[in-house]
Amino acid sequence: MADLRLPRWAGAAATALLILASIGYGAWKGGHFPMIAEGLSDARDAAASAAGFRIAAVSLSGENHVSRREIFAAAGVTDRASLLFLDVDAARVRLKAIPWIADAAVRKLYPDRLQITVTERDAFALWQHDGNVSVISADGTVVGPLADWRFAHLPLVVGPGAATRAREFLALLDAHPEIREQVRAGVFVAERRWNLKLKNGLDVRLPEADVPRALDTLAELDRDKHLDSRDITAIDLRLPDRVTVHLSDSAAQARAEALKDKTAKRKRGDA
Repeated sequence: MADLRLPRWAGAAATALLILASIGYGAWKGGHFPMIAEGLSDARDAAASAAGFRIAAVSLSGENHVSRREIFAAAGVTDRASLLFLDVDAARVRLKAIPWIADAAVRKLYPDRLQITVTERDAFALWQHDGNVSVISADGTVVGPLADWRFAHLPLVVGPGAATRAREFLALLDAHPEIREQVRAGVFVAERRWNLKLKNGLDVRLPEADVPRALDTLAELDRDKHLDSRDITAIDLRLPDRVTVHLSDSAAQARAEALKDKTAKRKRGDA
């Protein structure tokens, strides 16, 4: 140690390192690193723009439900951004995080053009859950709340788990268009089976398995008995060997009186 000779500049270097370490520690403790990083990024983009790599034009296609402003913000396109340092992979990830956007492509066209292509999801159905109604795509993705009445005509499914099972369920109803046009909502019960709520207030309880058979039976009942009759309040199709029909109070009372009269007439005839 006695023979060790430090360079003449070692003291100055150590002092500089100590100062830098103190500045770094102070920035970390004060939470200033994001602001410093943003400043460095702005300086980098400014230099690239001065060199001719400023984003002068953006070609955007595929947008319908998502605004250009929202897409540009997610892609990182700002007045200060440069084409040279724009991270297209990160921009694509941020774009796909928008619920309406199923896929996105971001392409640089040097020196100053950017091309963005988005593929949006289609509005498929409405999902009511916890008192809120949302628009969902065919795969069950919630793309947003029902804030636009253009979607009010979409089929309605209700209950936990109904969003991801809606496409399968509605495909079964498509086999019976005369039934589907009468359905106001499909209610997913205990995430196992469906009930139909018809527009006239009739409840139809479907089984957990063999739903096509139950819908065939329902279609046959509609042709023979007309489901728009106000005498019926519910039809239970959960058991494969029987159909249970619940009558309205007035219809049940009329049926009871008819049976009573029939019994009385039989007794008089026997006498």
